[in-house]
Amino acid sequence: MAQFGASPAAGSTDDKVELFGADSLVVLNVPGESVRKLYNNVRLRHKGVLMYCNLAIQNVTTNVIEAYGNVRLVQGDTINIRGDTMFYYGNSRQANMRGHVIMRDRKMTLTTRQLDYDMLSGIAHYPTPGRIVDKDNVLTSREGYYDTRSKLFTFRQNVVLVNPKGTLTADSLLYNSLTRIATFQGPTRIKNKDGVLTAVAGQYNTTTGISNFERRATVETPKYRLTGDTLYYDNPSELGIARGNVIMVAKDRKVVITGDHVRYNGKVGISRVTGHAVAKSIANEATKDTLYLRADTLFSFDNKVTNTRKLVGQKNVFVYKSDLQSKCDSLIYDAADSTIYFYKKPIVWSQNKYQMEADSMRILLKNNKIHTMFLKTKSFVISLDTLKNFNQIKGRTVTAYFTTKIVNPDTLLPNTQSERDGQQAMMTATTRQNVPSAATNSTKKDVSKRKSQMVPPDTVRLQEKTTLERVLVDGNGQSIYYALSEKNKLIGLNHVECSRMNIEFNDNKVGRIRFYGHPDSQLIPPKEFTGETQELDGFRWRESEKPTKGQVLWQETPPAEEPKAKKTVKNKGPIKPLAQKLVQKVNK
Repeated sequence: MAQFGASPAAGSTDDKVELFGADSLVVLNVPGESVRKLYNNVRLRHKGVLMYCNLAIQNVTTNVIEAYGNVRLVQGDTINIRGDTMFYYGNSRQANMRGHVIMRDRKMTLTTRQLDYDMLSGIAHYPTPGRIVDKDNVLTSREGYYDTRSKLFTFRQNVVLVNPKGTLTADSLLYNSLTRIATFQGPTRIKNKDGVLTAVAGQYNTTTGISNFERRATVETPKYRLTGDTLYYDNPSELGIARGNVIMVAKDRKVVITGDHVRYNGKVGISRVTGHAVAKSIANEATKDTLYLRADTLFSFDNKVTNTRKLVGQKNVFVYKSDLQSKCDSLIYDAADSTIYFYKKPIVWSQNKYQMEADSMRILLKNNKIHTMFLKTKSFVISLDTLKNFNQIKGRTVTAYFTTKIVNPDTLLPNTQSERDGQQAMMTATTRQNVPSAATNSTKKDVSKRKSQMVPPDTVRLQEKTTLERVLVDGNGQSIYYALSEKNKLIGLNHVECSRMNIEFNDNKVGRIRFYGHPDSQLIPPKEFTGETQELDGFRWRESEKPTKGQVLWQETPPAEEPKAKKTVKNKGPIKPLAQKLVQKVNK
């Protein structure tokens, strides 16, 4: 008799398969064995299992059945298997079905070309590609196992699970048809209308759309990409929770947020990041200038109406940008109007020349460069000029205006000449005409020499340079600035107190000044300079605290804030009038 493969080993039972009925029976002459051939409407029974077919060959001696044509195996009221051919081994209670095989229970339907069903263990194995359909899912694989008791499937190779919520592809998969939860070990991809999930290990609930991923998982939507060592994602509510080396990328706004723990609610557009939280935003596409923001906790709020974002940093905030560094307790960056709000002891540094402090600050950006800065309560501005002098401005509220220019660094004059030109900007035309001719000729030679050394047009390097242009002080105004002669010689130190001031800067040096009301002024000659006369009360040059890129990225430890030095108050001495060409008084 023809058989597929070898017969499994005989079991310990002596129970024989019963012939329940057939249209005709023929006894075959086989030496040493009792064999009979059954025709049409064949019905057999063994330990509660019913078998039907058109033709059967029953070996009573070995307790083996060969069934052909419209084969059907029924186990209780749960398992129903159909096929073209079946080999049933009664002693081991195993049925091997071949041809067009369909297996059904109360939860699913399995279709394949080959099925081996062990009724002792309740496990069905299909070594050929199979297709399983339940209430919500269609699952295909190259090979699989089905535990009819636990309702657990094990799929191997080319696994694809399709349901209304998405499509899952994997190399191997465990699927529980009762809970409809898919568990995978190996590279897995889940795709739906909202995005794509990729992971190496985890679980996916095909009913609720909730996923739990491990070993570096990623969820990607048209707007975001969220990656973490572990990832929980609720697809219906668009809630994602990632832990461990988390990276969240906002594709449409070129923002990257990293941290140890990220909670993202896609429906309301809110993200919370804790543990080494950093936000990176490309501020300038041409120069790739990037704004780095660090905080103990970072929040991101998306406005879906205006398609803008608001970043909020809480506790120990540090900011780094090529032309701006800052530290404070909390910060808000509103991309809608390009405004940054600083709260609780903020301090800002800019261009290695300016330091600004106040109880709170607001910076308005224009083309991603500082344009206007508003300082409120206990405002203090320090400007470091090219001679390393600290020009200082203090008041209740201060408004600082900045300007950004495109310059060619290859054609810039030496610092000393630049400083001289800045001081001579306020000279009258008649003064310029009195310059000796020899000096004029010398200047022409220098200019001619510089022109001959200029970089060719095709290799010109252009850079953006942001400088302080003007400062307005309103309330309790105080200022210290260094007065220089037309020949760039130090005249003295101007100390002015006035309720309102308007101070203009030229090349980092004080230019035109306007005082409103009744200024109290003092001009101190260089020989009388002391530490007290050169510093306003509360002066601290805190450049050592300025955040570096490594500190903002948690690669270095930021230094602690320097303690305030207590200073004894000394008499300023007699007040001397200010020179009219340096101070312009305006009465309102």
